[in-house]
Amino acid sequence: MEATEGGNNNEKEKKEENAMEDRVGDGGRRAATRRSGEFFPELCSPAPVRLTVWCKSLLFNSHGYTVYDDADGRMVFRVDNYAHNWRQQAVLMDCAGHVLLTVRRCRKILNLKESWEAYKGDKDVEDMVREQSPLFKATKDLGSHSCTISMFTQDGFQPLLGYRMSWSREKECSKIYQSAANTLVAEVSRKYGSMAKKLLDKDVLTLRVQPGMDQALAMAMIMITNSMG
Repeated sequence: MEATEGGNNNEKEKKEENAMEDRVGDGGRRAATRRSGEFFPELCSPAPVRLTVWCKSLLFNSHGYTVYDDADGRMVFRVDNYAHNWRQQAVLMDCAGHVLLTVRRCRKILNLKESWEAYKGDKDVEDMVREQSPLFKATKDLGSHSCTISMFTQDGFQPLLGYRMSWSREKECSKIYQSAANTLVAEVSRKYGSMAKKLLDKDVLTLRVQPGMDQALAMAMIMITNSMG
């Protein structure tokens, strides 16, 4: 009888240990996902991706973007904004209209810095600020042609790996680097048509995203760059 009770206790303890390991493992995987900047794993391709970014909304009299995958022509993202303050806040949606990210412009700090924050999903800005930490924050010094992107954990206190985005108005291109390794993870430039060296209109861009980079994150950074006006 004692042996049976001892065996049952051992099995119970082992199950509890396994459950604890599973919880720790899940937490570690979630933390690793946030560290790598993968907010939407389904939008992190193992191969390079090329997207066409049309800086127009499909809706009449609306500011926004329509983004297509060059490989199969399907719509990937859309941004539709009727508000007069579209440079202050915008939402990034998938092709079905589900909001992925809300990007908001923060108040200037003594007119020396500009900053933007991105939150997951579609919520009232004031509620987001009170209830959840941003997924990332982009900060730009006055007169600078680059900005830094700081990633945050769910508690909002520990900054994770970040990115650096630089642009050239003259060359009409932007590049996004992973800060720690200074690795190019995405770049956007004017799109060429079918004829060699024939540029399309200025509102048609090519976004190249490297393997493992979150395409939604890259698109949000483009939205931030274009709101600097």
